[in-house]
Amino acid sequence: MQIAVLAVQGAFIEHEKMLDRLGVESFELRQKRDLERPFDGLILPGGESTVQGKLLRELEMFDELRGRILAGLPVLGVCAGLILLAQRLSNDESVHFGTLPVVVKRNAYGRQLGSFYTEAEFGTLGVVPMTFIRAPFIESAAPDVEILAQVEGRIVGVRHQNQIGISFHPELNEDFGIHNEFLIMCGAQRPPRA
Repeated sequence: MQIAVLAVQGAFIEHEKMLDRLGVESFELRQKRDLERPFDGLILPGGESTVQGKLLRELEMFDELRGRILAGLPVLGVCAGLILLAQRLSNDESVHFGTLPVVVKRNAYGRQLGSFYTEAEFGTLGVVPMTFIRAPFIESAAPDVEILAQVEGRIVGVRHQNQIGISFHPELNEDFGIHNEFLIMCGAQRPPRA
């Protein structure tokens, strides 16, 4: 199994380290020719969504990745990655991939001072650690979107078909559950070792 990690900007190295610890190979998507390599899933990391969206277009990777997501490529969108996937942003006219039928509010928890840590239920995984950094949250989701996690009544994790979108950073904690769930969605026959 090979997982591609978008590496044009943002916190991608932490995801690569997490995948390595799980015994899964990954590589960085930095330029158009990297798309020629086969991969079973895609991680869109945290960072600055506007910059990531701009670079994806400038590097001529945007249309190819959007097409693959629409065709069923499993994708995990974390923080800025969630914003890239969102069909609509409530406080920004930009739309990037627009493949996940949710409305997201950017920087919903404020700037750097709005960063925080908590623990909450996530799908069938039970309680998981959640680190939020200038995080968005999901204001609303289409009826067929599965809500995986909420914090203080705000949606912070969803799944829709081949897409998982989360507001927080699972790669910054020692819990492997969310990455395991993603890898199973990518076709892993069993959960990787933690």
